[in-house]
Amino acid sequence: MCLTCAMQIRTDFPRQVTVIEDQHIIMPDGCRLSARIWLPEDAGDDPVPMILEHLPYRKRDGTIARDEVSHPWMAGHGYAYMRVDMRGNGDSDGLMEDEYTRQEWDDACAVIAWARAQPWCSGNVGMQGISWGGFNCLQVAALQPEGLKAVISMMSTTDRYADDIHYKGGCLLGENQGWATQMLAYSSRPPDPALAPNSWREMWENRLRNQPYLLETWLDHQTRDEFWKHGSVCEDYSKIKAAVLSVGGWHDGYRNTINHLVSHVQAPVKGIVGPWIHKYPHMAGPQPAIGFLQESKRWWDHWLKGIDTGVDKDPDMRIYVMDAVKPKAWLPERPGRWVADAEWPAPDTEWRDMALSKAGLGVGGECDVSVCSPADCGSTGGEYFPFAYGPEFPIDQRADDALSACFDGEVLTQDTDIVGGPRIRLTLSADKPAAQIAVRLCDVFPDGTSALISHGMLNLQHRDSHEAPEPLVPGAAFEVKFDLDQCGYRVPKGHKLRLAVQTNYWPFLWPAPELATVTITQGCLTIPIRPTAEGPEWEFEAPEGSAPWAIETHREAGCTRMRDIDLETGQSVMRMTNDSGHVTDLTHGLFTSSETREEWHITADDPLSARADIRWFKTMGRGDWQITTEAQTTMTADKESFHISAELKTWDGDDLVSDRTWKKTIPRNGM
Repeated sequence: MCLTCAMQIRTDFPRQVTVIEDQHIIMPDGCRLSARIWLPEDAGDDPVPMILEHLPYRKRDGTIARDEVSHPWMAGHGYAYMRVDMRGNGDSDGLMEDEYTRQEWDDACAVIAWARAQPWCSGNVGMQGISWGGFNCLQVAALQPEGLKAVISMMSTTDRYADDIHYKGGCLLGENQGWATQMLAYSSRPPDPALAPNSWREMWENRLRNQPYLLETWLDHQTRDEFWKHGSVCEDYSKIKAAVLSVGGWHDGYRNTINHLVSHVQAPVKGIVGPWIHKYPHMAGPQPAIGFLQESKRWWDHWLKGIDTGVDKDPDMRIYVMDAVKPKAWLPERPGRWVADAEWPAPDTEWRDMALSKAGLGVGGECDVSVCSPADCGSTGGEYFPFAYGPEFPIDQRADDALSACFDGEVLTQDTDIVGGPRIRLTLSADKPAAQIAVRLCDVFPDGTSALISHGMLNLQHRDSHEAPEPLVPGAAFEVKFDLDQCGYRVPKGHKLRLAVQTNYWPFLWPAPELATVTITQGCLTIPIRPTAEGPEWEFEAPEGSAPWAIETHREAGCTRMRDIDLETGQSVMRMTNDSGHVTDLTHGLFTSSETREEWHITADDPLSARADIRWFKTMGRGDWQITTEAQTTMTADKESFHISAELKTWDGDDLVSDRTWKKTIPRNGM
């Protein structure tokens, strides 16, 4: 997909822009960080606020596509934009130990202090980011460094245990291994020798010797302990004093954060949720994208320049309510409309209770329903957070519905807008000491098509606490309550709602050790119904951007997702590939490529057959010089433990530079 095809490209700005390609910033401990800075040419005479994005994703070749189309635009409108490589990544010195360390935050604070002392900086600072950068701008804001007045946090979280890529509802996410493999491949590459001709090789070898395999750490913490509370701003929202703009997407994994921040932060806070995947909103899909740079400028102008742009009077939440469409693995566009709620939670929301029974959803009667989903149930679920403009969305849910306990409502007689987080309350029992459930809310079309609206999940050993799980007593009844993910969806009249409960959700979740039968004896779904909007209640400007990244493309990007089933053994294999393409930067000449291959194996009658194999291949080079990295990881489990292994190989041309392996057995702790 072309990121800029629907975007108005601007090259003529109010202020001329200059770029500092490799600004060295020395940390208090002597470590040198590398920054790329876009700023007005005359900022030395007319100082401007600074906006910081602090990431491990390599400013020279990792985030450059989005940087080029965004940051010159912002600099041309009177801001200095700094993209800093975190220590141990890209062109910066040092080593990285983990996500969101105190060292990472201290470095960000030191960068802010350095920038405020520069003659081109007015002293006012903003911090912005998506995903990792969205996390750490909230975390740094909680430290209240001098000068930090506002943040824009996109596709981020407030709770590292409950709403990141590691665990969800106390269940182990398959993405936990996927992300650890990605970071192994990402952080093991060298700086660009063009920027560090005398030290790049030494820096690279030091990284390789000290490169962690982060899955070891993350699996050592299977409950919501102090490790996960560190960096979870939900522990004390009052520490955030900077103004917060929280942005998310309905096709992203972090769709709950906007509600959490707008509901709890006491500083000025606003939320925007579009139909997007894990991308910046002016270049995201599905369409419609928005004029995010113009919206950001309104935010920064108000909080960093003192211009009354009215952002403080904007509705608390601006939400895109998606129309029902037949599900596909990728949808380039989602029809719908923007709605705006001056207050959040919206006071005119109707919370409608719908009891579960054998007869269906909200139709009355007894409920005594049992379900034991096969281990491979979950194939229609899609990716945790789609990223690739490719076939990663949930598809028609009927294949998984057939393996679940389903409760259907009556045919709707009017359009119904579900906006917010549905809630589920169940009384149930299980026949094993360990079990999990996934609950899906679906829109059933008149022809039977089942489209996912929202879902939630719970490790039943975590029924009372994510900090202290307890085995189930087989046959003993208990009650659970939890929220499904936030959503904005219009169910048309003539359709009906379906609630599906399943006991496996592979490969979205790692399975419990045994196939468990869960019996539901009572339940209630509560859905938030917003008054139906007749038309759009808000309009954003059309997307704008600066000139796109100048590249020569040698291989186009592509993404595939396939499932094979062995009819004799019952084993299913989910195969996923993601090829980011092969390109050369026409400005500095660096070529890069990246490919991912994943295989998720499981047999329907045996959850202990689960196996995940993930490989990342990356190359970079210039002329005759080429670096190659290959990261390969495997995960299996028995009833007592997880077994993980990894291998990282790196080459300089044909010469093997490093071959490191990791292998560890980690006891299951309520998983």
